[in-house]
Amino acid sequence: MRVVLGSDEKTGLTDAVVRDLEQRGHDVVLVGPPGGEPVEWAEVGQRVGELVAKGDVETGVLFCWTGTGASIAANKVPGVRAALCTDAATAAGARKWNDANVLVMGLRLTTPDVASELLDAWFAAGQNRRDAAPPPPAAAPDEVVIFRGDKRTVEVVGAKKSPGETN
Repeated sequence: MRVVLGSDEKTGLTDAVVRDLEQRGHDVVLVGPPGGEPVEWAEVGQRVGELVAKGDVETGVLFCWTGTGASIAANKVPGVRAALCTDAATAAGARKWNDANVLVMGLRLTTPDVASELLDAWFAAGQNRRDAAPPPPAAAPDEVVIFRGDKRTVEVVGAKKSPGETN
């Protein structure tokens, strides 16, 4: 798989993730300082997003200090769904349920071991799985979808409850 990795800093973490991706057999395209270019986070996020949206790469991995700015920048590119993830369950869910195509991590708190766990979950969950069930229909504008465990319920916003009724 062809994967773009972008960051506004070249760090031990970005180097570890590049090695991890290459060990998984991926062709890695580097954007920003990891690729030798002095580029700020907003441009890195945009460029990673554009490569993913155009289909030049199958997915992206993106970093900035907190991950927030880079994810916002990438999400401004039409067709990009960048997800800032801090744990494997969030990465898997973003990929599986939100069809995320860019994994974003913060440089400040992510360790190489956690990054590897995020990558495991990201690639294991896949994207656009044809065998996956379609997402549930969206709620109407005056309804809220609530998930409790594996159970999905829809409640009308502002609806009065009967005496003794609970959520």
